[in-house]
Amino acid sequence: MALKVLIVSSEAVPFAKTGGLADVAGSLPQALQAAGCDVTLAMPLYREIVEGGHNLEETGISTIVKVGHHDVRASLLRGKLGTVPVFFIKQDEYFDRSALYGTPDGDYFDNLERFTCFARALIEAMVQLEENYDIIHCNDWQTGLIPAYLKSIYRTSKLFKKTATLFTIHNIAYQGIFSSPLFPVTALPSRLFSVDGLEFWGQISLLKAGVLFSELVTTVSARYSREIQTKEFGYGLEGVLTARRAHLSGVLNGVDYEEWNPEKDPYIAAPYTPQDLSGKMVCKKELLREFGLTLPSTEPLIGIISRLADQKGFDILSAAMDDIMATGVGMVVLGTGERRYHELFTSLAKRYPKQLGVKITYDNSLAHKIEAGSDIFLMPSKYEPCGLNQIYSLKYGTVPVVRATGGLDDTVRTYNRKTGRGNGFKFSAYSPAALTKAVKKAADHFQDQKEWRKIVLNGMAEDFSWTRSARKYITLYRRAIKMRK
Repeated sequence: MALKVLIVSSEAVPFAKTGGLADVAGSLPQALQAAGCDVTLAMPLYREIVEGGHNLEETGISTIVKVGHHDVRASLLRGKLGTVPVFFIKQDEYFDRSALYGTPDGDYFDNLERFTCFARALIEAMVQLEENYDIIHCNDWQTGLIPAYLKSIYRTSKLFKKTATLFTIHNIAYQGIFSSPLFPVTALPSRLFSVDGLEFWGQISLLKAGVLFSELVTTVSARYSREIQTKEFGYGLEGVLTARRAHLSGVLNGVDYEEWNPEKDPYIAAPYTPQDLSGKMVCKKELLREFGLTLPSTEPLIGIISRLADQKGFDILSAAMDDIMATGVGMVVLGTGERRYHELFTSLAKRYPKQLGVKITYDNSLAHKIEAGSDIFLMPSKYEPCGLNQIYSLKYGTVPVVRATGGLDDTVRTYNRKTGRGNGFKFSAYSPAALTKAVKKAADHFQDQKEWRKIVLNGMAEDFSWTRSARKYITLYRRAIKMRK
């Protein structure tokens, strides 16, 4: 009998997105369905989903849930992701807003209420529908209360008696931390505000709830699953994760090659294949025109698509920029983030108008053009749970230069001239000097186009499709279900 799986996420493409979580939540359900699972996706109904023209229908299910001292009414709508059913929790007071989690000035003040409502309303809707799942796969802190509810308030429910939960950490730096006086908002038993519960250094952590109360915990690469058990990367939860190490594993995110494939990408200037790479130069010339750069074709063009933040390595990149520009390479940067980096890179683009192009925005079409038109893709992250752009880059024959951390270390193998193996370049020390050295090394290899073609083709031959990752999740689902019985 097919596994019945409910995937719960606070965002998913094509409905709503702020980061890589949405890409995962939009792709994994379809891969699991293709592997034979009976899958449903669930998420909040945000304003942008309503305005996005998606085909939604009422289910007739409505519920009232306790959020602190308030009774809050929410309803259930239904849509489709391909052929995967999608449930949307509609509660306009909490989700009919201009953004998902907050504004540039900070998080919404009532995020604990919002995602308490989402978790409770979803569970109550399942009760009304009498939908019992073999596994509920929760993602990140916004869903962390669901395993806690199933192990406490709903522990005697026959509907969920055999339901197991798997909790995935996409980025442990974001934990859903709230002040302790707000604990009653969750309506959880007071005993769960403890060291063995949601208490986290005197505050509440929804991520900790997911980690503690799920049968199994995963994160999005094997190396990151080890890193988060250390003080450097654990963000205060390293002790909890180490205690649960037997139930913790890493499953590398897959990518959607239907969307990210230079052979059929509708956004790029010309298609190309491993057998015929000529279209890549057409894409490079178009990208240079897009950014108004006059870089000679003999010089490598570096692409960056990123959140402009310290975590993504922009502190060391900022310090290295003059040395990198001195090599004669070109660079295009697309993204938004911290205001200081907006201002810094805008000013650097004025200083290097022929070499450096910067667009402070996010543009999906332009992201595809950067992947196709760049020669090198740079990701100098301080930490990177999985990373997707380095995987997209491999498919597009755009050689990644990355720091050896998390999923970047798991997916990029340094090219070896002697063996002809490897698909990119890595550096270990988190410093401007190490970053610059790695960029220069890649640029030197670029000058030997015969050798560069070998690196490009090595990358294009890699397979990071969701099929492999889905199989690993199914194995973990079955393990979690056995633990529940």
